Amino acid sequence: MPRIPLIEDLTTGPVPPGSNILVVFDPASDWYNASLTIAAEWLRTGGRVHYNVCVQPAANVRSQLNQRGLKVEELERQDTLRIYDWYSLMLGRKSSEPYAPSSLKLSELSPTYSSWMKADELGETANTLRVIDNASSTARFNDEKIWVEFILTRQFPRGPIWKATLIDPIVRGLRSEWVYRALEAGADGIIDLKLEESGEEIQNLIRIRNMRNVGFDRKWHSLKTGENFEVILEK
Repeated sequence: MPRIPLIEDLTTGPVPPGSNILVVFDPASDWYNASLTIAAEWLRTGGRVHYNVCVQPAANVRSQLNQRGLKVEELERQDTLRIYDWYSLMLGRKSSEPYAPSSLKLSELSPTYSSWMKADELGETANTLRVIDNASSTARFNDEKIWVEFILTRQFPRGPIWKATLIDPIVRGLRSEWVYRALEAGADGIIDLKLEESGEEIQNLIRIRNMRNVGFDRKWHSLKTGENFEVILEK
């Protein structure tokens, strides 16, 4: 199976296919570079990636993956990499990308997602990683309850059905406590990323708060951004 760096660096074995991993991150943490590091390593180890962009143009993601030594154009041509463009619609523009939602209203998207779950029109398998750069972005356009129910009944179930792995990140502190508790209860794993300041020193930290069906290390660990913005655990 392809590898999930940073997360599987803290587990005693591979994360089971079909897992839904919720990432709760501080806005100033290094989650965005970490998400691209995870996507790049998954691709390098033979997997397929569906990367959803909400906070930056798709072209930026292609550029950053190319910087990490990947041949993005070839990967997209082979359908090993798909970039789903939510960002354009958030700016009120029509996307020119081959993969993009038709609406930001999740009540309108829900029937489409339901049909995909039945027919597997997305072509997801145990080899597929679905990662979103910031799922909290779509919450701005939807009622809180609708947003949570969409994730719990449309996003999370797709993983177990096709054994695809989902990494769904939300910003810490933006929503009510009920939102975090509901999503945490539905996730197979919970990862925390935070920025910690001590005097002039600033540390990016990561921990596994919970992970089903695999042993893991609960302690906080420092992250380091290296060459080409790859994020690694600091030894």
